[in-house]
Amino acid sequence: MHSVLSPSNSTYSLPSTSSPTGTHRRSLTASRGNTVSSVLISSALETIAASREAKKSAPLRESTHRALEMVRAGLGGDQPREIFEPLRLACETRSEKLMIASLDCISKLISYSFFIDDSAPHSAALPSPPPSPGPGRRGSQSDLPPPSLVDLVVHTITACHTETSADAVSLQVVKALLSLVLSSTILVHQSALLKAVRTVYNVFLMSNDPVNQTVAQGGLTQMVNHVFARCKTPAEHLDREGVADPVLSAVSSRRASVAPSTPDSVPAPALPAEDGTSAGTPERRASTETEAPAAQEVSGAQEASVPTSAEAPGTPSVRSEALEPEGFHPNGTANHRPMTTRDLFLKDAFLVFRAMCKLTMKPLNTESERDLKSHGMRSKLLSLHMVLIILSSHMDLFVSPSSMIYSSSSHDASTFVQMANQYLCLCLSRNAVSPVPQVFEISVEIFWRVLSGLRHKLKKEIEVLFHEIFIPILEMKTATLKQKAVILSMLSRLCQDPQALVDIYLNYDCDSEAAENIYERLINIITKLGSSTQPGAANPKGAEAATPAASTPARSQNASLAPSLSTNALGGPGASDGAALGQTEAQLRRQGLECIVALLRSLVAWGTGKAAEDAGAGPAGVGPVTPDASASLDRLPLPDTARGPTPDVAEDLSRFESARQKKTTLVEGIRRFNLKPKKGLEYLVEVGLLPSMEPQDVAKFLLNTDGLSKALIGEYLGEGDEVHIATMHAFVDLIDLRNTSFVDALRMFLQAFRLPGEAQKIDRYMLKFAEHYIEGNSPTPFANADAAYVLSYSTILLNTDAHNPQVKHRMTKTDFIRNNRGINDNADLPEEFLSSIYDDIVNNEIRMKDEMDAALVQATPGGPGIAGALATVGRDLQREAYMLQSSGMANKTEALFKTLMRTQRKSSKMSDQFYSASHFVHVRPMFEVAWIPVLAGISGPLQQTDEIEIVELCLEGFRYAIRIVCFFELELERNAFVTTLAKFTFLNNLGEMKAKNMEAIKTLLDVAVTEGNNLKGSWHEVLSCVSQLEHMQLISSGVDVPDSRKGRVRKLPNEDLANESRSTHITVAADMVFSQSHYLSGTAIVNFVQALCDVSWEEIQSSGLSQHPRLFSLQKLVEISYYNMTRIRLEWSNLWDILGEHFNQVCCHSNPHVGFFALDSLRQLAMRFLEKEELPHFKFQKDFLRPFEYTMTHNANPDIRDMVLQCLQQMIQARVQNMRSGWRTMFGVFSAASKVLTERITSSAFEIVTRLNKEHFIAIVRYGAFADLMVCITDFCKVSKYQKISLLAIAMLRGVIPVMLNTPECGLTAQGPQNIGVDDPMIKYWFPVLFGFYDIIMNGEDLEVRRLALDSLFNTLKKYGSSFPVEFWDTVCQELLFPIFAVLKSSQDLSRFSTQEDMSVWLSTTMIQALRDLIDLYTFYFEILERFLDGLLDLLCVCICQENDTLARIGTSCLQQLLENNVKKLSVARWERVATTFVKLFRTTTPHQLFDESLRVEIDSGTPELQEANDADGQAILPAPLSPTQNDNQKITAKTTLNDRRRIFKQIIVKCVLQLLLIETTNDLLRNDEVYRTIPPEHLLRLMGVLDHSYQFARMFNEDKELRTGLWKVGFMKHLPNLLKQESSSAATLVHILLRMYYDPRPEHQAARPQVAERLLPLGLGVLQDYSKLKTDTQAKNIAAWTPVVAEIVHGFCKFDDKAFSRYLPAIYPLVTELLSRETSQDIRDGLRDYFLRVGYAQGIVEPS
Repeated sequence: MHSVLSPSNSTYSLPSTSSPTGTHRRSLTASRGNTVSSVLISSALETIAASREAKKSAPLRESTHRALEMVRAGLGGDQPREIFEPLRLACETRSEKLMIASLDCISKLISYSFFIDDSAPHSAALPSPPPSPGPGRRGSQSDLPPPSLVDLVVHTITACHTETSADAVSLQVVKALLSLVLSSTILVHQSALLKAVRTVYNVFLMSNDPVNQTVAQGGLTQMVNHVFARCKTPAEHLDREGVADPVLSAVSSRRASVAPSTPDSVPAPALPAEDGTSAGTPERRASTETEAPAAQEVSGAQEASVPTSAEAPGTPSVRSEALEPEGFHPNGTANHRPMTTRDLFLKDAFLVFRAMCKLTMKPLNTESERDLKSHGMRSKLLSLHMVLIILSSHMDLFVSPSSMIYSSSSHDASTFVQMANQYLCLCLSRNAVSPVPQVFEISVEIFWRVLSGLRHKLKKEIEVLFHEIFIPILEMKTATLKQKAVILSMLSRLCQDPQALVDIYLNYDCDSEAAENIYERLINIITKLGSSTQPGAANPKGAEAATPAASTPARSQNASLAPSLSTNALGGPGASDGAALGQTEAQLRRQGLECIVALLRSLVAWGTGKAAEDAGAGPAGVGPVTPDASASLDRLPLPDTARGPTPDVAEDLSRFESARQKKTTLVEGIRRFNLKPKKGLEYLVEVGLLPSMEPQDVAKFLLNTDGLSKALIGEYLGEGDEVHIATMHAFVDLIDLRNTSFVDALRMFLQAFRLPGEAQKIDRYMLKFAEHYIEGNSPTPFANADAAYVLSYSTILLNTDAHNPQVKHRMTKTDFIRNNRGINDNADLPEEFLSSIYDDIVNNEIRMKDEMDAALVQATPGGPGIAGALATVGRDLQREAYMLQSSGMANKTEALFKTLMRTQRKSSKMSDQFYSASHFVHVRPMFEVAWIPVLAGISGPLQQTDEIEIVELCLEGFRYAIRIVCFFELELERNAFVTTLAKFTFLNNLGEMKAKNMEAIKTLLDVAVTEGNNLKGSWHEVLSCVSQLEHMQLISSGVDVPDSRKGRVRKLPNEDLANESRSTHITVAADMVFSQSHYLSGTAIVNFVQALCDVSWEEIQSSGLSQHPRLFSLQKLVEISYYNMTRIRLEWSNLWDILGEHFNQVCCHSNPHVGFFALDSLRQLAMRFLEKEELPHFKFQKDFLRPFEYTMTHNANPDIRDMVLQCLQQMIQARVQNMRSGWRTMFGVFSAASKVLTERITSSAFEIVTRLNKEHFIAIVRYGAFADLMVCITDFCKVSKYQKISLLAIAMLRGVIPVMLNTPECGLTAQGPQNIGVDDPMIKYWFPVLFGFYDIIMNGEDLEVRRLALDSLFNTLKKYGSSFPVEFWDTVCQELLFPIFAVLKSSQDLSRFSTQEDMSVWLSTTMIQALRDLIDLYTFYFEILERFLDGLLDLLCVCICQENDTLARIGTSCLQQLLENNVKKLSVARWERVATTFVKLFRTTTPHQLFDESLRVEIDSGTPELQEANDADGQAILPAPLSPTQNDNQKITAKTTLNDRRRIFKQIIVKCVLQLLLIETTNDLLRNDEVYRTIPPEHLLRLMGVLDHSYQFARMFNEDKELRTGLWKVGFMKHLPNLLKQESSSAATLVHILLRMYYDPRPEHQAARPQVAERLLPLGLGVLQDYSKLKTDTQAKNIAAWTPVVAEIVHGFCKFDDKAFSRYLPAIYPLVTELLSRETSQDIRDGLRDYFLRVGYAQGIVEPS
């Protein structure tokens, strides 16, 4: 026997289980007793008879002899029990030899259907098969019907196996039981079946022989498969019956995965159960039991009836009539329904499934978790594998609506999945958080089976598992890489199933009842894992298990195979900790990436595939058809009844869209509520999610909505006004407290909200609670509601007292009972009642659920400091933290499932309605949710790795993503994906290019060909890569390609990549991009051409001036122009808008090769289009001729320019009659030619213009090109190199005026406009001519031409101006005259001067002349132009207030000239305006900032430069042209940059210079006798006032030496700053004018003499006083500056009349005397002589001569 089953021969041949047919059975029966039967039986009986045991045991000896006689007599076939009896007794001898012989014989007899007990009633007729015989029940069997032969056989076989059984016996036991269970004629049901399964299970656990373990495992697998397979219809049965399981022939050494719950076997002490009432956990068993506790689970249903809660304590049973089999009527007919064989089969299957689920729930101790060979671990692994095998191979049984299970007692019917649901969910909740890798992996696999096959049945359950277990594990730092890899592997399969993916999105993300957006959350997690793994996820003990990506899918393809769980195959102690080492973060990232790509593939398959189906079939199809069936090999098709009713497509889509919107809105409402409850509720009413603010509506919302803050609910409902109280009452009434114990009711009540801290609020709550509790519960120990109210208060106080860490002296039970005496209507409550309350509260604190969850998450082992460090030595902290968190997760999940089961039982339905997706447009919102993380997830790995497999994965992801964004026209997303892909081609960095970049190129080209109509703006990236690809091909072929990046070493791609770039795939794909452009839509071709033009220009620019420029894209442009020539005119016009603009650029390129090629192409296209006649008001000719103009303007090659002129000459000769809008472009070309420095070009163009002006003037006017003609002639006037042409042109321009006036089409005469129509002829004809003169003035380079233009402009204005309307004069002034000087307003306008010298020449000649001519014009038309005097003065102000010294001087001189030339014409009012202008000029240029303390703030030179536009107080820095209205309000702080400081200093210095210039101008003007005599004295005094202010300002600054020193220190100037010149010159002017006014004999001046004296005397005395203090040795410059001023003052004082002289003598005399002590000039000495002589006369010292 051992030789057959030795480990070296792993194939164990079980007896054939092919079903004998009915015919076979009859023939065997007929031949019972013949030689064949004798051979089978007699050898075994003879062995028994010859044994010592037979000699010792009389019953054995006698039964053996009797059986032998019957066999020999041929009667054995009719008496199977007689034949069986010696075999049974032999087994009971416990002799190994006899047991092996008997069991072998029994196996063979079973194979030949020997044990059919015809005398026993057929099992199908019984409501339940009789109980199995057992050792402890023999004495009472007389009261029961005799056991059936099958039961007897099963009992006999199973009794042979004990803990001490020999391996050979165990093997025979397995063989016999397997033959029995797999027999198609001998049917084993229920308790007998469970006993058989249990025994094989125990053999697996207890046997020490690996072969026996393997055989037992395989046998169990076959049994389970057979039990489920026989439940199917006959047709299905034939496919499966009799197929031996390949597990037994190929024992895999692959390790399994794990989860926390397995039973311990006999040698180890049994573990105590977690909780006696926990779901599915049987009664606790003692460790002394002779049978393994694990296997006892299997016999948990000795009654054949469907289990109830009494049978499985704490496990809610499911009874539902939601799905009934056809013909089943619960109204009474079911009670008499006979149990069919299939009913029994289904019940058997359920009992086996339940037993396996219960076995998986057994908890593991720490030792078992670490030892894979332990009984507990192997039991758990085997039971989990059995559950998985059942789900994998027999899912159709779960989903079939005909799989009904009938209760033996009530005959109530439930579907198979309803019955199995609770056990399956609890199995997952217990095991899916296991830290053991094998348990965890198999649990995840089971969940995948549930997700793929039962999602429409278990909608809510799947949500709970995702939300509470799998998503948290993926996000937990304490979870291992292995665990995350296993879940990712499962998610990968989900992503490969489009139907499941869209279903999850619709049923969770678009369901406001679902707490979690599972799809969105999963995408975020997957992409996060795919791009980078959290540092905390690494296992501290080393790398975790290898990625299950290789192992798990293998199981999915043959899910009926389980890996070998023998002790040899499994590792020893500690193996589960480091199982399958080698898992790395890189592998995890690879898995994440595969998930992302699978997701995109599924979205494409669903989105585009379903779109095609819908387009073909219309909206009729409701059920989904998986677009890619191969994407999900193991997904079962859903039966029609599994799907929720899906309505019409349009309605369907809007519903889901609005549902998702509703969910988003609800989340926002919850957020607002958690900030301010009242505002949040009002918002929810406003958006329609809350029907109203009525108490019932609000209460229902607060109670049933997840996510609301319990504390804020408590606060809101605790408010004291009527509305809040009514809402609170409604809220409490909605809590179901019926038939609930007092403490449980109080717990339920207090977990619905957080009790507020205010006593009055608590009081209102507890009063309502007591009332509601008494209403819903009877009888109760309470006499009235008051007693319940007081006790509830007391219980809350006890809860606080018992669990608050700050309470030192705890309340005892006696204290609690004493405190509650007499509260029950003056009587006591029962003491045992109060005692139970006390025990319950002390042992189990009343806490909020979220508090418990938070405590679980926060609690981590160890602590800070040395003590914490020592406490953690030798501990796996990550594992401990995970265990703590996972245990809480499992408990919470289990509690949620219990609640869910109760809810479903009450509502009599399995789950929420499940919608099966059927329309493609769901993909759009799904992608919009996911695209950002997806892009990061596929671009990150592509950038970081060179592994070709990962690269291909990433690129596949890009391809799918671009397909989606193009299909649904998502612009932002499209740009992101295409741009990112284009960057990965590395075509702009050939030296760094790798094989992965070449793959990116192929992907991009494929995308261009397939998605062309929807690429839109992304064409640019595609075509850039095509261009760069051609560039790469040229370089790698050895062609010398120009590169604009000078000085950079060009890196070549390696040879393999170069060859790859010329491969057929790439070449053909690149060509197809262009050759198929005529298939593009009207919109797409525009995008395509625009992009190609952009790329062409980039190419040409990169070529520089090479002899062989890159014209690849330009050639392609010409090609596609011909490809698309047949498009309608509207489309072609759109194309030409783009093409023409591109030719504008290309034809004018400086490289002649580019220009010639482009111009030649353009000429052919343009001549073809000129053949078409243009209708009025169209401008197509103008547009397509524009590139010629652009070429002439920008292309300096004379040959190309000559070619342009020849082209236009040909067009004029051949097509002049068709010329319409083209005239305008023609003149543009000739204007451009005028600027050419080649004489033949310019001369040729001027000849053409001259001829056109002479021969076609009327046509030019008629078709609206007169202005263009004027511009053209003007441009020839500005030709600087050929003065002859310029002079001829200006003569032509002057000659146009009389022709224009005589042309009827113009409607003008010398007397003015004749017929003013829609267009004003003054603007249409006069203005272009005058503007031509203006343009020459401004831009003509030849001085003589500018002079002629100036003369012509002003002469024309003088000659014809009298006929101009006043409005036209406004236009002339504003548009032509004042703009001549606009250059002064902005320094940017000065850029038209190539050098400073040119600018100076223009300013000193043309502008000065223009100003003078303007003044002349004002004089000539003073009555008309007087109204513009203010504008002129403002213009001069701008001219003066310039940083440029030259400009400022020109401005002052022109102002002076204006006043001097028009001095007689200025009225008093005008003089006032002039004075105001001077005042404004002085104020604008006064540098007040010199006294600003902030100017002297020290600046840290190391301060980083800030933006120059930012200042301390936000004010802008003064522009270079100083505005008269601007204030000096800049501040300097410590934060001001050095640049800002320098800029402010520069402004101040400019102001100082301008102030000095103004003083000089004022001095010159006022020394003009005519001006002095004309200006009224009051305005003269205003001027004196500003001069005096300037003098005082400068004097104050010069005297403040500390201020000047401070400025010098901070770098204001290189030397000590002073305003000496300003002070002395302003004083000199003041002294001169005031003295002149003082002595002026005119009456008005005499009247003003007191005011003059008021200014003059203090000024003169002050100057003399200051002068006397000057030191000769150090202040020579000051003395020199002040000497003439002092001389004039002394001379002036000398001229006072006698009265005044005598009056001021006391003040003047001492100062003048002081002067005698100094060395002074001759002028001062002369003055002193005169003064003292006058003193002598005045005082009578000297007699007048």
